[in-house]
Amino acid sequence: MANDSLYNRFPEVKVEVQVPDPRVFINRELSLLEFNDRVFQQGMDPNTPLLERLRFFAIVLSNLDEFFMVRVARLKSCIEAKESSDCPTGMSYREQFQRVSEAAHVLVEKVYSGFRSLTQQLRHAGIRIQQLKSLTPPQRQFVLEKFESEVFPVLTPLAVDPAHPFPLLLNLSLNLLVRLRSLQREGLLALVQVPATLPRLLELPCRRGKQFVLLEEVIAANVDELFRGHEILETGIFRITRDADLELDDEGPEDFIHAVEEELRKRRINEPVRLEVRSSLGTQLTKTLQRHLGLSRADVYRIRGPLDLRGLTSLCDLQDFESLKYSPLPPVILPQLVEQTDLFAVVAARDLLFHHPYDSYESIVDLVLQAGSDPDVLAIKQTFYRTNENSPIARALEAAALSGKQVTVLVELTARFDEERNITWARQLERAGAHVIYGLAGLKTHGKILLVVRREADGIRRYVHLSTGNYNDRTARQYTDIGLLTARHDMGADASGFFNAITGFSDPPTYQQLTMAPFGLRERIISLIERETARAREGQRSFIRAKMNSLLDVPILVALYEASQAGVSIDLCVRGMCVLRPGLPGISENIRVISIVDRFLEHSRVFHFHNGGSDEVYLSSADWMPRNLDKRVELLFPVESTETRKKALQTLDIAFSDNVNAWELRPSGEYIRRRPGPGDETVRSQYALYELAKRQYEQHAREFHFQLRPIESREGRS
Repeated sequence: MANDSLYNRFPEVKVEVQVPDPRVFINRELSLLEFNDRVFQQGMDPNTPLLERLRFFAIVLSNLDEFFMVRVARLKSCIEAKESSDCPTGMSYREQFQRVSEAAHVLVEKVYSGFRSLTQQLRHAGIRIQQLKSLTPPQRQFVLEKFESEVFPVLTPLAVDPAHPFPLLLNLSLNLLVRLRSLQREGLLALVQVPATLPRLLELPCRRGKQFVLLEEVIAANVDELFRGHEILETGIFRITRDADLELDDEGPEDFIHAVEEELRKRRINEPVRLEVRSSLGTQLTKTLQRHLGLSRADVYRIRGPLDLRGLTSLCDLQDFESLKYSPLPPVILPQLVEQTDLFAVVAARDLLFHHPYDSYESIVDLVLQAGSDPDVLAIKQTFYRTNENSPIARALEAAALSGKQVTVLVELTARFDEERNITWARQLERAGAHVIYGLAGLKTHGKILLVVRREADGIRRYVHLSTGNYNDRTARQYTDIGLLTARHDMGADASGFFNAITGFSDPPTYQQLTMAPFGLRERIISLIERETARAREGQRSFIRAKMNSLLDVPILVALYEASQAGVSIDLCVRGMCVLRPGLPGISENIRVISIVDRFLEHSRVFHFHNGGSDEVYLSSADWMPRNLDKRVELLFPVESTETRKKALQTLDIAFSDNVNAWELRPSGEYIRRRPGPGDETVRSQYALYELAKRQYEQHAREFHFQLRPIESREGRS
């Protein structure tokens, strides 16, 4: 059951601000589409290996799926309800939808134009997605046999007529629309869903390279087998996107987990918000689909290429095409942990800062594994937001609970699009004997924290891991995140207070080091900005550097604008949505904004305040967004030891030096890619950070005279 005591006793805190002129803001939806355009540009970059370019194109379209399921669905809902817009730009919901629709159509056309060019290059490299008409006779026979033996038995034709109303097709499923006739009847329609349980690409026998055909085209070519006695007049492929935002009762239902499961079932058949059709589908059939789905012309996306490129990313895992992929960057063992077997002893002596995926995530996995098997560990407490299907961390917690240790896990069931996996792990941990809390009513628990309580010779010691990223060892190889591991008493006391507050009836403590949303995190950030503002007004050197995923919160934006006007130098690295306009004379001329799009997804949140030379560095699970600050349980924590602070500052130094994959935001809202000037050193920040981690490891090896060894990856276990 969801714990509602904390939320009911501590309503969210609001900061009252006077919203400035709407012209100083960028619309959030358009900003998100701009971000996806930067991802697309990474796929178009000739320096990006061919198969990685395919992956970037698929990421853009996957992002657009979520964008339509959540953001566009919400816009359409608000238009229908005739709600007043709260957009700081002053745009109505209808204006936003029109602008978003125009931009999304342009972006989709760009992606598929890039994809068509990419397929030609892949052909030259030996990878071909073939048209059925170009197959050799033996290949055609192979496809026919595969269809008859493996595909045909799975297919279910669905008639559409007065006796068979248009069916509720699943969200994001591929479907065939078939127009046919018999001797008795004209104008018959039928549907065939492309089975998601079968591989999207059927590999063909060939002498050289790799050749494939699309599953939906195989079905379309043989669809007459499903409608014997009828003439096939026309076939077309389409895909529906539905509203997929969960709407749960904020008061907390009696059985929260069943409520989430019910919402997940509804998600599959919610109202349609977008229709994608292959360009070969005729105008009349497209209009027929629109009518059945209740969609307008603006909701239709006519695609010149395969729908849903995610199904083609299996090509990225092909063997023997390594030159078409990124070269491996095996994560590096943190130098302080080399040739150490007792993690607790190391952490008891010093704080450790991990920057993933450059520093190996295996050490975090090992921490939980060691805690689970250590007889001196009395309790393990952890938050789970998104974790992977075969998570070694979740398995270690399960084993620890089975062994009798006190294990408490706060599983956030409503982490968007990971709900089913989180439910599975929650139930499995419960069966093992763990105390499982299903989030807090009205709030998402987004903070990332792990607490290990251990009995030692001098008493009880608490080990705390705090992170900007999820406890997911798979995404830890794909996202850049920073985590702090410490045994400091004040951090341990705060961690205990945090878990007591969210699992029981304890009031949130007066934290010594942590700041928690929604109870003061926004106020803390604004106070740090205002301190820099005050110093600038006194004539002192003052600056702020911040790295995050999104910047949307109006009170914080107002504080940043005021700081800029006071003379504070502000550098922001915002990966995705940013509604702040930098460089406006007299308003934001001291603010610079960049966005980095590269091999790894930039996910860390790092905040640096100069503080008169006594630099303060903070990490957080929260972006500067209203949802993070008002509707989520988030944590902000300081980086205090000299060693860890230096490393955190290095990550910012290198990020802001990027002149390869960094994009500068202009006052107009346009992003311009940075390029090195004459004589400038080329800095690609992600590779520079990896080289830094490797150099530190090698230097440590030389100083302590141990032999360099490759990283032992346990990727197979997850």
